[in-house]
Amino acid sequence: MLRQTIFLIPFLFLACTKMDVKTEKDPNNFRFLETSISELSTGYAQRDFSIEEVTNAYLDRINQIDKAGPTLRSIIQVNPEAITIAKELDKELANGKSRGPLHGIPIVLKDNIDTHDQMNTTAGSRALKDSKPLKDSPLAQQLRAAGAVILAKANLSEWANFRGQNSSSGWSGINGQTKNPYVLTRNPCGSSSGSGVAVSANLTVLAIGTETNGSIVCPSNANGIVGIKPTVGLISRSGIIPISFTQDTAGPMARTLTDATIALGALTAKDEQDSKTLAEGRVALNDYTPYLKLDGVAGKRIALYTSPLGQNTEVDSLVRQSIRTLKAAGATVIEIDNITPRATGGNSFQVMLHEYKDGLNAYFSSLGDNAPIKNLEELIAFNEQDSVELKYYNQAYLKMASEKEDLASEAYQTALTNLQRMSQEEGIDRVMDEHNLDAIIAPTGSPAWSTDWLNGDNYHVGSSSPAAWSGYPNITVPMGDIHGLPVGLSFFGRAWSESTLIEIAYGFEQKTKARITPRFRANDEE
Repeated sequence: MLRQTIFLIPFLFLACTKMDVKTEKDPNNFRFLETSISELSTGYAQRDFSIEEVTNAYLDRINQIDKAGPTLRSIIQVNPEAITIAKELDKELANGKSRGPLHGIPIVLKDNIDTHDQMNTTAGSRALKDSKPLKDSPLAQQLRAAGAVILAKANLSEWANFRGQNSSSGWSGINGQTKNPYVLTRNPCGSSSGSGVAVSANLTVLAIGTETNGSIVCPSNANGIVGIKPTVGLISRSGIIPISFTQDTAGPMARTLTDATIALGALTAKDEQDSKTLAEGRVALNDYTPYLKLDGVAGKRIALYTSPLGQNTEVDSLVRQSIRTLKAAGATVIEIDNITPRATGGNSFQVMLHEYKDGLNAYFSSLGDNAPIKNLEELIAFNEQDSVELKYYNQAYLKMASEKEDLASEAYQTALTNLQRMSQEEGIDRVMDEHNLDAIIAPTGSPAWSTDWLNGDNYHVGSSSPAAWSGYPNITVPMGDIHGLPVGLSFFGRAWSESTLIEIAYGFEQKTKARITPRFRANDEE
């Protein structure tokens, strides 16, 4: 979802094995540093280590560098049942049963995704600090069925960064400010800040983020990882604290496109409670890995979206280098300077405000009679009385949403019609038809900015809006770094074109291998 902010409240951490002194001195002295899904699966099969061992190792690492050491603050709460789950999954493997590629793979969920277990689901807000959903979200159910070990809930920009103005991404009232693992004074972007940091810092193998506009791809950019923002409706949004029914989606975040692609296939499903997953023409696969092709770029026709260029010369240089790589791999690359009409963003904002009010009130109702907050008005009142929530930024967007009419209103229906027309048939679909394109590329963002609680975020480069407004897919992979800070390249296109985008992005990723492991520098001078 969107990008945003947090403060100090004690973490909920599972007691784990004794800290390794070497790891305390060197945060990257970790047995499973940069380990992939396939490497873990092979290790399990060969009995090099157990799922319980791996789970303990990641929980130890969370204690060592998230709670202590660099104190990344990417994790809101650890799952008290993680070790029990790992032991059960070990027993299944010992009995010859594997649930598939995610069996025994550690994963972290953004803390706006419902889990019906001992963990809360808070959206980072102190108003929901003890909130217990009545059931798992379909997404959590699917991950459990696939054998993933849900390690923890990740910090996020509070309310997925749609609460108020001048917010700092990665801050929430529950957990404080998440730090960028490359340079600790810099921002992790958001709103899926903790998800991005946890993956990049090797606190987990996978994470799930959510996006309304930029909240998967921006933290992936800032934290040097891969993020897949799928077509809205590929993955169920039921049980996810909402902003916009039209634009919200969950998606996988990983250190490699292979791992993110494996996770994507496990998450696709129809849901009778989410009509977007029942859309006519929907194309969803249970396995996207056949599209991980080394020659996936060859023969593709790609447009460079030039509007984000010209803000940072070093980002521009990396983009030009990336274009040379794509051309050398057999792509045709042209340039386009515009995708959507100017009024598209304004219509999106109005749609979001209307849907936010409707969606939040429906979510609060889903929590039952014991819900800590019953409606949007109660949330606004809670924030006004709380000593932390409004300390650094306001709740203007919550108040704006509260004043909107319902979804039957002419204002909402007009904005929705305009948004869909401008972003789809007059936007991405038009551009791709006119130029016979397979994909559009653009820099995902610029290097991470310095965190500033008083002035808020300081974005320089961004390209997420065309895919976000339309509800179409967007994949970002690392394309290089600037003074040790990573920068990503985005690949986006038509609805349900995940397979084509994976082909192109994978071909690029394998040619560049631009992922760099963070070193937790205290500041830019280190």
